[in-house]
Amino acid sequence: MVKRYADDERFSLGLRDGEKYINGLKNDGRSVFIDGEKVDDVTVHPAFYQAARSIANLYDISSNPANRELMTFKSPNTDLPVNKIWMVPKSKEDLEERRAAIECWAEATFGLMGRTPDHVAGFFVGWAAGLDVFDRNINMRRSKNLLNFFNYLRDYDLFITYTIVPPQVDRSKPMHGQNPSDLYAGVIDECVDGVIIHGAQMLGTATALSDYLCLSQITPLKKGDENHAVNVVVACNAPGVRIYSRRSYAAAASSVYDYPLSSRFDETDSLVVFDKVFIPWEQVFVYKDLEICRDQWWDTGAHAFGNHQAQIRLCVKLKLLMGLAKRVVQMNGIENIPSVQTLLGDMASYAAMLEGLLDAQIATCTSNSDGVVEPGRQALYASIVLQTEAYPKMLDWIRELCGGGIIQLPSSAQDLLNPNIRADIDRYIQSPDYSGEERVKLMKLIWDLVGSEFAGRHEQYEKFYAGPPFVVKSRMYKEYDFEKSEYLVDSALSGYNLKGRL
Repeated sequence: MVKRYADDERFSLGLRDGEKYINGLKNDGRSVFIDGEKVDDVTVHPAFYQAARSIANLYDISSNPANRELMTFKSPNTDLPVNKIWMVPKSKEDLEERRAAIECWAEATFGLMGRTPDHVAGFFVGWAAGLDVFDRNINMRRSKNLLNFFNYLRDYDLFITYTIVPPQVDRSKPMHGQNPSDLYAGVIDECVDGVIIHGAQMLGTATALSDYLCLSQITPLKKGDENHAVNVVVACNAPGVRIYSRRSYAAAASSVYDYPLSSRFDETDSLVVFDKVFIPWEQVFVYKDLEICRDQWWDTGAHAFGNHQAQIRLCVKLKLLMGLAKRVVQMNGIENIPSVQTLLGDMASYAAMLEGLLDAQIATCTSNSDGVVEPGRQALYASIVLQTEAYPKMLDWIRELCGGGIIQLPSSAQDLLNPNIRADIDRYIQSPDYSGEERVKLMKLIWDLVGSEFAGRHEQYEKFYAGPPFVVKSRMYKEYDFEKSEYLVDSALSGYNLKGRL
C-alpha cells in the first residue's frame, strides 16, 4: 500500500513553532552522513544543532501571535492562519506584504541562510500560479498533483528544499551519455503506483534540515535526457535517500564568540544520492518531458518568486556589511578621512542600487491571465547580475578598511578568559572608545564574514546560487526591453540624411 504524504505522522495541520519543527526532524530515520559516520539525530549533532535552532527560531517568529498580521494570512482551504511565504500574490500590496514577511525572517539570520523555508516556497508559489504549464503534455497532466502538494506544504507549514543541478562529473556529455547512464538522478523504472529514481544530485543545501526535497533539473537537457526531465518530491527520510554533507563549519567553530556566524548559520550543502527511491505518482509533477521541465522555470513565476526572495535576503545581508564597515572605521578613528568616506560611498552605492532594484521588482510587477502578480523580471535579473560583482567587491572593501586588524587577533575566547593574557589584550588590542574585548568581538565577527571558511562559501554561494554568471546574463538579455531602445535608434537615424537634418 502506497503511503500518502498527507498521512505523515511527523506533521500536523496548521502553523508550527520551533519545537514542532525540531520534533519533526528528531530521530526520523533520515540517512545523513558526515565525517565518515551516519548521524543518528541531526537535531543534536554538532554539525547541525545550531542551524536547526536558527530555523526553529524562524518558525517561532512566524507562529508568534504578536506577528500574526505581519507573518500570516488565511489558508483558502482551511481558513487557518498560514505563513505568508506561501501567499500567491494577487496585487502589488500582496507582493509587498510577502516581502515584509520574508525580510523579517532574513533579519533573524542576518541574510546568512540562503535555504530557509521561504526560498523554495517561492518556486512552488510560482508553479502554483502557472499550473497550465504542467498540463501542456495532454497525456501526462500533472497540475492537480502539484496543486495538492503545494496546499499540503502551505497548510502543514513545511520546509522543502531542492536539488536541481547534477554532479560535476563530465559536463562535455549529456546526462544520458554519462558512464554509467544512471549516474545523474533520473527515472530507471516505473510501476502502477509510481516511479523509481536512481542517481545523484549536488548542492542539496539544507537537505539535512528539511522535511521534503524537490528533485528536478534546471540544467539544459538534450534529446535522450528524458529520464532526467522530471520534477518530483520526496521526504528527506524516505528509504534510499542518502545525504552526504560537506565539512561542517559549525562543528569546527571553537566558540560562538570566535565564530559568531558560522557557529549559528551554517546550513550545510549536501550531495544527495537516490538509491532506487520509490516516488508515488501523486508526488510527480513533470515526467520525462524535456519541454515542460525547461518551461516550468521560465514560463511560470517560479524562478522570479524564488530569486525575489533571495534578493530580499541579500539586501538584509548587505545592510549587515554596511553596518560592519561603518563600525570599524569609527572604531579605528578614520571616519573623517576623505578616502575612507569615498570607499564607504562606493559600498553604499552598491547596497542602495540593489535595494532600489528590489523596490523596482515590486513597482514593475506584472500579472498573468489568472490575476497572479509576480516581480518585474527585468529589475530582478538586473539585480542578480549586479550582485555577482557587488558582493565580492564589498567584501574586499571591508578587508581594506580592516587591514591587519582582522588577522592579528587572540587565538580564541580562552585568551580573554585568562587574566594573565587578558591584561596584555586590554592594553594593546583596544581603541579609544572600545575595550579590548569589544574590539576583538567586532573583528572576529567581521572575519567570520570575510575571511573564514564560512565566508568563502558565502562568497561562492552569492556568485553562483542563481546559476553561472553567463546563464544569468543570458536571462537578463532575454528580459531587457530592447524594443524601446531600438525605437530610439530608429528615431535618431530617421532625423537626418546626407543632406542634413530632416
